[in-house]
Amino acid sequence: MYRFLSALIVIICLHQPALAQTPAALQESSFWAQEVSAGNMPPVAERLPVDPLVVDLTAKGRTYGQQGGTLRTLISRSKDVRQMVVYGYARLVGYDHNYEIYPDILRDVEVEEGRKFTLHLRRGHKWSDGQPFTSADFEYYWRHVALNKELSPSGPPQNLFVDGVLASMTFPDAHTVVIEWPTPNPGFLQLLAQASPFLIYRPAHYLKQFHADFVDKKDLRKQIKKARVRTWAALHNGLDNMYKFDNPALPTLQPWINASAGKSSQRLFVRNPYYHRVDKRGVQLPYIDIVKMTVVGGGLIAAKANAGEVDLQARGLDFPDISILKKGEVDGAGYKTLLWANSTANQIAIYPNLNFADPVWREVIRDVRFRRALSMGIDRRMINRALYFGLASEGGMTALPASPFYDTANVYKWSVYYPAKANALLDEMGLTERTADGIRLLPDGRPMEFVIETAGERKEVENALAIITDTWREIGVKLVMRPLDRDILRNRVYSGLSMAAVWFGWDNGLPQPYTPPEYLAPKHQEFFAWPKWGQYYQTGGEVGEAPDMPAPKRLMQLSYDWSHTTDPALRSEIWREMLAIHADNQFGIGILAQAPQPIVVSERLRNVPETGKWAWDPGAHFGIHRIDEFYYEDAFQQFTQ
Repeated sequence: MYRFLSALIVIICLHQPALAQTPAALQESSFWAQEVSAGNMPPVAERLPVDPLVVDLTAKGRTYGQQGGTLRTLISRSKDVRQMVVYGYARLVGYDHNYEIYPDILRDVEVEEGRKFTLHLRRGHKWSDGQPFTSADFEYYWRHVALNKELSPSGPPQNLFVDGVLASMTFPDAHTVVIEWPTPNPGFLQLLAQASPFLIYRPAHYLKQFHADFVDKKDLRKQIKKARVRTWAALHNGLDNMYKFDNPALPTLQPWINASAGKSSQRLFVRNPYYHRVDKRGVQLPYIDIVKMTVVGGGLIAAKANAGEVDLQARGLDFPDISILKKGEVDGAGYKTLLWANSTANQIAIYPNLNFADPVWREVIRDVRFRRALSMGIDRRMINRALYFGLASEGGMTALPASPFYDTANVYKWSVYYPAKANALLDEMGLTERTADGIRLLPDGRPMEFVIETAGERKEVENALAIITDTWREIGVKLVMRPLDRDILRNRVYSGLSMAAVWFGWDNGLPQPYTPPEYLAPKHQEFFAWPKWGQYYQTGGEVGEAPDMPAPKRLMQLSYDWSHTTDPALRSEIWREMLAIHADNQFGIGILAQAPQPIVVSERLRNVPETGKWAWDPGAHFGIHRIDEFYYEDAFQQFTQ
């Protein structure tokens, strides 16, 4: 990550990696050659930016590939087409494999005092429809989306505020954007590099067709009626889905374009003829011409992978699937199964909802002794042996060993199976009355039936909860598992209707001193332990509830302190205190970590790392490994069903 230098005014420049050099003579894509010959598309030299991002693959330990082929992968829901934005990983700035940030879509970035960011665009860069990508696309987002009260009724995103002060955004010329705050915003570049990125630009030339500031009211009413929506804002927002990637007409900067029509179970994505990356030989990336996503039931993904129906697959596969996947290898299905390190802080974590609507249960859940008792009532060793053959790491949710903040005290605090101590804590709370079958009673006389809601997508989660059901009975708690659709689960948690939910742990289990620790503070509703507090922060107090417990308040203060210092030692100290608070309070009750993630890879697919990190953020799953550099050795002989 960039270093803060001891100077009165600090200016940091993020440039292209040293491996970037001038490419050889550019080579036309065979996929688009006919369109070029027919005059429907300019040649590759006119499609690339004047200063493209040039990749020297040999410097990265990879081999140069050829264009062509169709990559097959599976998704379990139609909305998962957004994985093409995650995997494609075209970002203004992105992480490399060492988790260092470098310019990607941008030519370079200048950072002054950690508060002023000057973004330099690549000259001649174009959207996927051939229209120029310039500062006007940032200006459109700023003036006509973020600051438009009809499109953004809650005001600009909280990411544009620092200490309650909104950023200023100026556009000196077509290739320069300046974003500035009075005080430092040390996490800004990381927001741009996320798996789900903070998108501060839009294809203005396309979206202006649906914006009241640019379209005649009569014409706009016709479009509203045709789209069967009530307002022009609903029309505009329904088409402005850069991350969802479900509008094929919306221009993109990603390596592949959505070329699907209708609601077929098969979604096709074809190479972006204006993509900004090129290898040193002059071959435009991505190497692969087409990505075919097929929507199938989540329970079928492992079976279809076993049958050789995928070329690259990880989502929908879990550790228990390894045996059937290895069998497919032996049976000659034409793939290999890699085991990547999982960088999620925990594979399975239980989140008691501190904002649960039931006042009696809420008071019980907020008592730290209850959460500690639940954690000590879990036999992690039994779960590890039963589900992961003992290969996972047992313990609470905290930083993983590869992080400088790893501390075994945090791993095992309140996370060792100790039913006698758990019972003592619950007795200490006054929960001593029990039913005839040993279940404790709540203060209002109801049996202590602790309902944990799950998305029902991972069988190892349900198996783990089944084991926990037995051990919690020893401490007088009846576990009730309720499988739900993922979206329904989230909505119930966010609204305070869910007593507890089970999900993954923190996305980033490998924090560094430069990693913003805001996901440890109650700033996001996505952390299922405090959705209402997260909403309060995310909306500037318009909805949700303000944190009203000492430990969460301290986490908020520490997150603020981290953002207002540039001292790596102090930032590290803050991280350690925040991790210790989580370990002591068991806001998220972690169970197991570091179970390997199976990755199914076609035997013909090249440049896929044998060992890699499987992480959502930072990392964007395959994104950090640059899927646009993967290629088929026999691309033109490939047979695809």
